[in-house]
Amino acid sequence: MSPDTPSPNAPGPETRPAAARLQPLSRFAPEARACLRGVLFDIDDTLTTEGRLTAEAYGALTRLHAAGLRVAPITGRPAGWCDHIARLWPVDAVVGENGAFYFRYDAKNRKLIKRFVASDAERVENRQRLETLRREILAAVPGAAVASDQRYREADLAIDFREDVDPLSQDAIDHIVDIFEAAGAVAKISSIHVNGWFGDYDKLTTTRIMLDECFGIDFEAEKERFVFVGDSPNDAPMFAAFPHAVGVANLYDFEGRLAAVPAYVTEARSGAGFAELADAILAAR
Repeated sequence: MSPDTPSPNAPGPETRPAAARLQPLSRFAPEARACLRGVLFDIDDTLTTEGRLTAEAYGALTRLHAAGLRVAPITGRPAGWCDHIARLWPVDAVVGENGAFYFRYDAKNRKLIKRFVASDAERVENRQRLETLRREILAAVPGAAVASDQRYREADLAIDFREDVDPLSQDAIDHIVDIFEAAGAVAKISSIHVNGWFGDYDKLTTTRIMLDECFGIDFEAEKERFVFVGDSPNDAPMFAAFPHAVGVANLYDFEGRLAAVPAYVTEARSGAGFAELADAILAAR
């Protein structure tokens, strides 16, 4: 991938493969930015920087929300974190565990609305299957560990390869994915974890449900009026679906490992890149 500028007519999401050349954020037309209704975003290494939520990034999120835009994290982080995020952050909803659910806080009625894709019974059964995989993966991949946020998860198994452990090799990460997939699980690589689950969903499928059920938004009709910003392979379905998807600059760390890439890329990495995008959006309004 390269940030060099391509022709003005960027291909649409269905034809934008991983080999596509990324456009700099400056090529995101002001007219398109001015018409946006919302900003959807990954958290780890997109909103955060080296595991921290900076004042710059949180301030940018606050400004987007205050401007009347719909804002929602679309994250691999666990249900316990998403409960906190939905209640306390300046967001309209949150999709968590790579699409296992969305949460939305109804402030008027002081109620947290939880919508899981799988039933309670299915999640219980799947957790038992994931426990078997946990033992297999830890025995087969030296240095891997269960993610420190696993106890707050409802629907998936997160294997840490660089958050709280020494970084694993790409071969080791791929081996974790292979073990998940051999058992019939879905496996996605984020910037810090391999997340595995049983179920036919991902970030995109549940984002569609969330937009419809929470806000009455038809994804197909409105996708050009939303931005998604992310940084890693588990964001690929979102990059492919949103015509105005954006990658923060650390997206280049995954060169050659993305099934789809966004239309644009920021100059700055991580939270500073998120703030760069927020400034560009708000300037156009």
